[in-house]
Amino acid sequence: MQKTFLDFPYQSNLEDLDAHIAILGIPFGMPYEPGPNDQSRAPEAIRQASSAADIAYTRHHYDWDLGGPLLDGRDIRVVDCGNVAGDASDPAEHYRQAEQAARKIFAASAILVTLGGDHGVPIPVMRALQVFDVPVTLVHVDAHLDWRHEVNGETEGYSSPIRRASEMPWINHIVQIGMRGIGSAREREVEDARNYGADIIDAYEMHAIGIDKVLQRIPNGGPYYLTIDADGLDPTIMPAVMSQTPGGLDWLQIRQLVHGLVKKGRVLGMDLVEIAPSCDVGKITLVHAERLICNFIGATVRAGYYKR
Repeated sequence: MQKTFLDFPYQSNLEDLDAHIAILGIPFGMPYEPGPNDQSRAPEAIRQASSAADIAYTRHHYDWDLGGPLLDGRDIRVVDCGNVAGDASDPAEHYRQAEQAARKIFAASAILVTLGGDHGVPIPVMRALQVFDVPVTLVHVDAHLDWRHEVNGETEGYSSPIRRASEMPWINHIVQIGMRGIGSAREREVEDARNYGADIIDAYEMHAIGIDKVLQRIPNGGPYYLTIDADGLDPTIMPAVMSQTPGGLDWLQIRQLVHGLVKKGRVLGMDLVEIAPSCDVGKITLVHAERLICNFIGATVRAGYYKR
């Protein structure tokens, strides 16, 4: 039997999608070196993290993060569409199928929750946002800037998603939150991001001004797309990443950001990427990953943006 997130119904047929919220795994990014990476195991690790007893509590008991049960007693259909077909030997085809799947989900007016995979996998999802034919604000949480044009000749890997997004005409504003430490960006990429008009709120400014002020810098009304690199969060709550960097968003801050963004306008989708399961400590990362996804789903339900 297909294991799904919180045992929500499995629906693989996207041609006739009947859902308000759809969960989709995209395991494989475009690699800089041959072979899969540990992050490709994350979609299944997130799905497998909860026991049957935990799932019953999570779906039906009072959730203090949300002020009531997860779906708030409403007639909401959440489905898990499984993983996009493909393998590490043909990541380009995996991207093509990921974009097709995301387009079908968006065309069905469902809100998409993507489980990555490294930070390359939002590229085909952001391409699929074209179906809405409206300007989209991209909100990016990460320790790193992700504006490299290419690495080892690859232009669609995990160091490049925000530069690729900047080239998409339907992405009209980019807000980047949590940058800190040392990544692959050079001064040139930082200048490119600023010249584009990206609003870069590094981790130290974010901590200094608070999430309320961060939310004020995100244009009102939406629609939005939210991309979250796990290393944007502090390693005390998400240690299972390849680049642990002190000073990231804590749990209260990322929860406040998610709820605040949903209140500002419709969030078309979100992704959570760059979890490396073999690096986890006592399931801390997977516990926070589930809580983060549940907060997004619960906040979306309460805002009424699931209506079609």
